[in-house]
Amino acid sequence: MDLQLEGKLALVTGGSRGIGKAIARRLADEGCRVAICARGEEALKAAVAELGEGHHGVAADVSTADGARAVVASTLQALGGIDLLVNNVGKSGKRHWSEVDEADFQYSLDINLWSAARVCFDAVPAMRDRGGGSIVMISSVWGREAGGAPGYNIAKAGMISMAKAMARDLAKDNIRVNTIAPGSILFPGGGWDRRLKADPERIERMLDEQLPFGRFGKPEEVADAVAFVSSPRASWISGACIPVDGCQGVSF
Repeated sequence: MDLQLEGKLALVTGGSRGIGKAIARRLADEGCRVAICARGEEALKAAVAELGEGHHGVAADVSTADGARAVVASTLQALGGIDLLVNNVGKSGKRHWSEVDEADFQYSLDINLWSAARVCFDAVPAMRDRGGGSIVMISSVWGREAGGAPGYNIAKAGMISMAKAMARDLAKDNIRVNTIAPGSILFPGGGWDRRLKADPERIERMLDEQLPFGRFGKPEEVADAVAFVSSPRASWISGACIPVDGCQGVSF
C-alpha cells in the first residue's frame, strides 16, 4: 500500500533509539524528510547518519519549554515546515506509590505530558500554515489501564486525553491527532532489555503470564502503526487511541 507520504516533512521527538528511531526510519523509508531530536548528541548524530542525506537532528531537551521551542524552530529552519509530528519522548519514574513524591510526579509530567504539549504549542501553527497534518502521541498500555509506575500512568493517560481534546479542536484546521499505546517493547538499551539481562528467569515468567503471544513487541511494529495513522490513508481516523500491545492490555 502506498501511504502517500512522499515529500512530507516529519518531526519525531526522542528519535535516537528504540521506538522513536524505528518511527523515524519508517517515515524516511516512505519518502518523508525527517527531523529527530534527543538529549544525547552522540547517539543523535549516529541516528541521523543512519537516516541518510536530507534529514536533520536537534540536540535538545523537550521536557523544558526552551528545548521544545528550539526543536520546532530548528526543524522549521532545516525542513521548511512540519506536516507530521510524532511526540515520542517519555520515561517511567518510581515504580511504587510508597516511593513517589512531588518531585517524581513533576518529572513524570515534564518528560511525558509536558514535552508533548510544549512541542505542539509551537508546531501546530506551522502545521496550520501548511493546510493541516497529523500529530501522533506515543502513550502506553499503562495510559489506558493500571499497571505501570504511578506518575507514568498519570502522564500517559493525560496524553491520551489531551490528544482527544486536540483532535476535536483542530479538525477545522485539517489536523488529525491520534494516540498509539504500545505495550512492552524490547530494544537494546531499553528498560526491558536491562530487566531481561538482570533477571532473565523473572522476565520469562512475565512473558508467559502477561503477554499472550509470549514475546515482547518490536519497535518496528509500533513504527508501522504510526506510519499508517500519520498517512492520508488514515484520513478518517482522529481522536483515537490505538493499542499496539499484542493484547497485553485487558481493557476494551
